[in-house]
Amino acid sequence: MDAFKLLTRATKLKGGAAPSSAQSSTRLPSTGKAANPQLFRSSEADKVLEEARHGKKRKRVAGPEAAESDDDGAELNFFGSSKARRSSASMAKEQEKEQQEQQEHRDDTSDADDADEMDEVQCRTVLNAHKIKVTDMRDLEEIQTVRVESEEPKKKKKKRKQQEESTPALTKKEQKKARRVYPQPLVSFKELRTRYKISRRLAENIAEQGFSVPTEVQLGTLPLLLEGFKVSGNSKDAESIEPDLLVVAPTGSGKTLSFLIPVINKIVRHHHEQEEERGIFSVVVAPTKELASQIVNEGRKLVHGTGVKITLMKKGMRVVDREDDDDENSHSEDSEEGSESEQDEPSTTRKKKGKAPVTKSDILVTTPLLLVNALSANRTKPMATLPLVRNIVLDEADVLLDELFRDQTLDIWRACTHPELRASLWSATMGSNIEDLAKSTIKERKQAYDRTNSYPLLRLVVGLKDSAIPNIEHKLVYAATEQGKLLGLRQLLHPAAASASDVRLRPPFLIFTQTIPRAIALHSELRYDIPAEAGGSSRIAVLHSDLSDGQRSEIMKNFRKGEIWILVTTDLLARGVDFRGINGVVNYDIPNSAAVYVHRVGRTGRAGREGGIAVTYYTKEDIPYVKSIANIIDVSEKLRGKDGEKSIQKWLLDALPDLSKKDKKELKKHGVKARQSNLKSVKDDKEHRKTRISTKSGFDRRMENKKKALIAASRNRKSKTQSTDPGSDNESWDGLDG
Repeated sequence: MDAFKLLTRATKLKGGAAPSSAQSSTRLPSTGKAANPQLFRSSEADKVLEEARHGKKRKRVAGPEAAESDDDGAELNFFGSSKARRSSASMAKEQEKEQQEQQEHRDDTSDADDADEMDEVQCRTVLNAHKIKVTDMRDLEEIQTVRVESEEPKKKKKKRKQQEESTPALTKKEQKKARRVYPQPLVSFKELRTRYKISRRLAENIAEQGFSVPTEVQLGTLPLLLEGFKVSGNSKDAESIEPDLLVVAPTGSGKTLSFLIPVINKIVRHHHEQEEERGIFSVVVAPTKELASQIVNEGRKLVHGTGVKITLMKKGMRVVDREDDDDENSHSEDSEEGSESEQDEPSTTRKKKGKAPVTKSDILVTTPLLLVNALSANRTKPMATLPLVRNIVLDEADVLLDELFRDQTLDIWRACTHPELRASLWSATMGSNIEDLAKSTIKERKQAYDRTNSYPLLRLVVGLKDSAIPNIEHKLVYAATEQGKLLGLRQLLHPAAASASDVRLRPPFLIFTQTIPRAIALHSELRYDIPAEAGGSSRIAVLHSDLSDGQRSEIMKNFRKGEIWILVTTDLLARGVDFRGINGVVNYDIPNSAAVYVHRVGRTGRAGREGGIAVTYYTKEDIPYVKSIANIIDVSEKLRGKDGEKSIQKWLLDALPDLSKKDKKELKKHGVKARQSNLKSVKDDKEHRKTRISTKSGFDRRMENKKKALIAASRNRKSKTQSTDPGSDNESWDGLDG
């Protein structure tokens, strides 16, 4: 019974009217989960999905309706004996339980058999409506030969070979059309159990996490990774093969869940088939420790009760059992033994503790350098192999295959020597050079292991490639100078009464800077801007790579708990890290590239949450580098279908200068020159002074430096006088002369 209706039945108040309007007006990412996590939807696609869910159900003879009618008949006998009523009620409950058990059994065994697959037209409708584009990345000749061989009988093969020479070459448009693929989309997470037969315990863990509606990337990738790709078309008799996959999907769209579910399910099946064989079956590589730790936390929720173990790689862990490790350990222990008899006991204990046990894990999540050092004994020996690994996942693949991590990542990839290894690369931004590198690496493996059967390489793109998410608001603000940026940031922290068009950003939010010294300086400048009544300086923190692992994890934990409201950081947190309740992002310094901007602003608006804001400040020194960011904002607003005045005007796009390739490379490596921390020349030092983060005037700064110099000089004088004093502190007092 609704208590509100009961208490207000004599009034004209309507329950739920006022709260809903209030909630809709103040909808923010921190207010909670979005009703639908999907970014791109259409009524036509929803109709097709509804038909797939409910339109083709088989008729139930004994269903819940029959049970309800029986219950109603039992309850209508108001004048019968109490024993009869109790017995009929208990009988009805027993019947309900039996029917529920039968229903669950039928759902698990028969739903997948009776559910008809969508035809190609329906698949195309759903995928196009959700802006999902799947492309076969193999050579065009290989694609066409496989398709024609599956369609034509054997007798016509000779005629086809003769006709191939006379057929004209396809145009670019026809080639793109030939590469397009329309796999079966995932209708709901319930299908994972009924249709794709994933582990029962894994399906329960997914349901406990509250996942019901799949996002675009999950809708497209999970069927491909669980069921496989039908190389010769969507016919029922076609053979399904698990493909290698390149995925480009927006930030916060659920990529982690998309690659963890198939990996865990594959290992569960392997445990059932071969119970004795245990080891590392999957390797997940991430560029930062924060992202690797997050993947492990999400994985532990999914593997609970499945018998699968997921481990975070740490320094000193052993992942392979090498024979030469014993010789090295014994040699080092013998060399460290002393000649004295007192050192005999410690040496014996050291022999026992010298060798760490090999990690017993099914899924290993690591950063590149940690695993390379573990496999090569800190680069002193040749790389050991991981022969049991069947899946390698590169999260944020564009960074892992960039110059900084490329050699380490490829070494790990080559160390996985299983002939049926599958690779999947995931990111929100992926350039053509990364795709070419992945394609060439997979081809090299095929030639090295003499694989006659060709595993398909598919690319799945959600939305526009390398674009920001459309469900957040972007603001590009010109601040002229460094002091202007600081003033604008303080206005965000302490908003005054102004027009509705002004930017309003509520905590929690992130502030990104270009370098570690600038992050530290900005943190010290803003440290006391939050009043003591609200928590004071404890509400703002700084996070960067110079901090220890313990400090970094503690700051991350406090930020997730809500004890820290504002976090100043570098691009360390720009990728992959999932803060679902962040209301906005402030780019205090412009990002080094358009891809970095996409990842920075993707920390808000996660899983379809509306109301996130991304504010980017730029100064006079930044004008040559802003156009790429302005273009991304313009494209994002077009994707969103924003009505009214745009934040990026056409005159601004026309006025901003284009950046050459050389300048783009320089910006990507070093950032804006005026803000670099390693400035040497006098001219650069003058530019550096202009970009100093501080509100103090030059006169005040000069007086402070003079004061510090005077204090240091007085301390030096005191230390000199104490050292030259003839009286020694060690002399004893002989008493008074008498």
